[in-house]
Amino acid sequence: MAIDFTLSPAQRALQLQSRKFAAEVLADAGKAELLATPEERFLATKPTYEAMVAAGYLRKCIPAPAGGDNAGLVDMAILAEEFYVVNPSVTLTMLGTVLGLLPILLGGKPEQCTRLLAPFLKTSGAPLAGFCSSEPGGSANAAAPPPGEGVRTTAKRELGNWIINGRKKWVSSATGWDRNGAEVLCVVCRTNPAAPPEQGVSIIAVEGPAPGIVFERAIDTIGHRAHLVPEFGLRAVTAPHGNLLGQEGGGLMLAAAALTGTAALVGIFGVALMRAAFDFALHFARTEKRGGVQAIIEHQAVGYALADAKTTIEAARYLSWRACHALDTQSPGADELAVQAKIFGSEAAVRVITDLMRVVGIDSYDHAAPFGRLLQDALALPIFDGGNMGVRRRQLHAMLMRPDYDPLTVCGGA
Repeated sequence: MAIDFTLSPAQRALQLQSRKFAAEVLADAGKAELLATPEERFLATKPTYEAMVAAGYLRKCIPAPAGGDNAGLVDMAILAEEFYVVNPSVTLTMLGTVLGLLPILLGGKPEQCTRLLAPFLKTSGAPLAGFCSSEPGGSANAAAPPPGEGVRTTAKRELGNWIINGRKKWVSSATGWDRNGAEVLCVVCRTNPAAPPEQGVSIIAVEGPAPGIVFERAIDTIGHRAHLVPEFGLRAVTAPHGNLLGQEGGGLMLAAAALTGTAALVGIFGVALMRAAFDFALHFARTEKRGGVQAIIEHQAVGYALADAKTTIEAARYLSWRACHALDTQSPGADELAVQAKIFGSEAAVRVITDLMRVVGIDSYDHAAPFGRLLQDALALPIFDGGNMGVRRRQLHAMLMRPDYDPLTVCGGA
């Protein structure tokens, strides 16, 4: 098959429509980040999120077989870049909701999908979903056998229900707009304490508002200032036994599958932030003389810095697109490419934004320039959805250690 990165007419239309919507609707929501508290900032974005839902963009993130309008992860990447380059906070609210739905999309029975996805297929309201995996004290070792704690949230079966107790943290939009819980929470919990982790952890869908969801605090994050990531408790939260997603005891595999798809999109988030920084730095270099005779782009050091940044942006974008395409087509090496896209794009964003600040100089340190905000947002990318130092690098390391590992699989095999 020929290698072709040309967008289809439908994808090009999606790109242009998303770019226009971002400029006209999402840009104005940036003012929310100036408010005092995390909850105030998050609530101020609700009208913008409602506009995204009304325009059909949430449906564009839900696969067509499940009733949505999405044709694959490549389309998601195209949309995500255009939105994230303008407003990372509100974009993360929408894509965090999509992550919250992934255990249903990947492991749900037809009846579960029909029932649980219904609010998210409408073009009205502001429905939220959360993937409740991370816990206070960390979840990097969710599969740790005793004496390691692993997943500490528990679910016990009583009659026809699951009774869930525990605490969660860093879950996008989990407590909803009013602290009573998102419309759907997919909760990673231990359903069999006696079984080893790979057989004793499950994912259960909790439909909100749910009694027993106890808001503890909204984390005052360094970046994504208008996106809500709460710390909260689950105290005897009830869910029907029929809300078990996938196989009982298969929660860790289902969680890993959900995070694999999002890894490639984290690479695209990095692309978007680098792109915003590059656009500002390029305009600055073309128009500013800094007291000299010529615009600073005429200086070789500035030209080299801009060229290196642009090269990295293109490399990160195409690696992410390649990973998305591999996941869409279930190609060999898809998991490896997704992890690589996440690691490369996220770490490149921090480096490139910092390099471009040097091009602009001291004026990059002024809030009137975008670099401070972009760098604050970029700092999250190497450490969320599984930090590069732990889960992501460990996954890639495990692949490399397999006896049957073929380094050429990702490019078509030996």
